[in-house]
Amino acid sequence: MRKTYVGVDVDVSFDPEVCVHSGNCVRGQPAVFDTSRKPWIVPDAAAADDVVAQVQRCPSGALKFERHRE
Repeated sequence: MRKTYVGVDVDVSFDPEVCVHSGNCVRGQPAVFDTSRKPWIVPDAAAADDVVAQVQRCPSGALKFERHRE
């Protein structure tokens, strides 16, 4: 049930069945992860390196990233 949110430099995918709702993503990058909007993940709302760093802090693995090759 993983859904991918496409950005210019990095894509972020989310699997709600794996998520433990720690809130790390929303607190760490609120411009990227905002549960009050649709889509709730906007990878281009921050620098790709910052998005990747935040995704890597996801304790459940519900968030994953894929960088685009240049």
